[in-house]
Amino acid sequence: MHKLAATDLMGLEQYARERPAFRARVLRHKGERQLAVGPNVTWCFEDRLTVQYQVQEMLRTERIFEPQGIAAELGAYNPLIPDGSNWKVTLLIEFAQPAERARALARLKGIEDACWVQVAGHTRVFAIADEDLERENEEKTSAVHFLRFELTAGMIASLRAGATLAAGVDHEHYRYVVHEVPAAMRLGLLADFA
Repeated sequence: MHKLAATDLMGLEQYARERPAFRARVLRHKGERQLAVGPNVTWCFEDRLTVQYQVQEMLRTERIFEPQGIAAELGAYNPLIPDGSNWKVTLLIEFAQPAERARALARLKGIEDACWVQVAGHTRVFAIADEDLERENEEKTSAVHFLRFELTAGMIASLRAGATLAAGVDHEHYRYVVHEVPAAMRLGLLADFA
C-alpha cells in the first residue's frame, strides 16, 4: 500500500468544501474495519484512507498549509499505513467512567503486547506495539496504542484461500477472543496486503 504524499491531500479550501461527503465515506469505511475484542477494547485497522482522513483533519484543525508542516504530519501518520505484509491497528481501551478507567489502565499494563491474530491452520501472531514511542509508565498504560501484526506469505495465502481469522487479547486481567472475525471484515482486510 503506497504511503501518502502531499499531492494526495486536499488543500484547506477544497477540504472545507468536500469534508462532509469525505467524512461520511471515511466513517463508513472505518466502521467496516473496527473490531470489538471484549467489552472494553476496540481495534481500528488503519489503511491509506483512514490515515488520509486523520492527516486532513490535523491540517484543518491546526490550519497547516505550509509544505514543511504538511511533511511533518505525513511523517507522523504514514507509518500507520500497512506495508503489504502486515496490519496496522490503533488499539483503544475504553471505559466510560474516569475512576474505572484509571483503575483499569493501571491493571492493564502490557495489554498491547498481549494482542494477537491467528489465521486458521497457523500459529498466533502477537502484536509489535508502539514502535513510535513508549505509551506506558510505571503506574499505568495508555488508553491508545499502535500495533503492527506481521503475517507470513503462507498466512496471507491461506486468508486469500478463505481461511478464517481469529483475534484476541491474552492479558492476565483481560482475556477475550473473537473466534471468527466477520467474513466481510476479513475480506476487506485482504486489501491491506496489496
